[in-house]
Amino acid sequence: MAPDQSARVDEGRTAPAETLSTADLISRATEQLSTLVRDELALARAELVAKGRHAGLGGGLFGGAAVLGLFGLALLVVLAVVLLDLVWPLWLAVLTVLVVVLAAAGVLALLGRRQMRAMTPLAPQEAVSGVTADVDAVKTAFREGRSHE
Repeated sequence: MAPDQSARVDEGRTAPAETLSTADLISRATEQLSTLVRDELALARAELVAKGRHAGLGGGLFGGAAVLGLFGLALLVVLAVVLLDLVWPLWLAVLTVLVVVLAAAGVLALLGRRQMRAMTPLAPQEAVSGVTADVDAVKTAFREGRSHE
């Protein structure tokens, strides 16, 4: 092919990048950029779904801690009544149950906090690093392309 002739792209076949016209190169870059953006969005979506699961589990554990905390408060009230009305061994039993329930609430709260920390930071890290790598690759390609001119 003579140097002054522009390359044509046949159906199903592409010419080498050196022989493509500027319009063809721009068209190809636009298609590739569109595909890249779609893929990065899919990665971000998948990452956020995983973080949402952690948030749901952490929220559920915090809810469980709240319910057990309310039971503990109810037992504290019962303890006050029993202390006023009954003899020493009964309130000691109620106090023991109260301590156990509140300790269980504390354990659930700690587990819930761990789940919530597992989902932070909220930004999809893999997608962000993928986009950063893509931008760096495009910058490098443009720099190398300009140095060949």
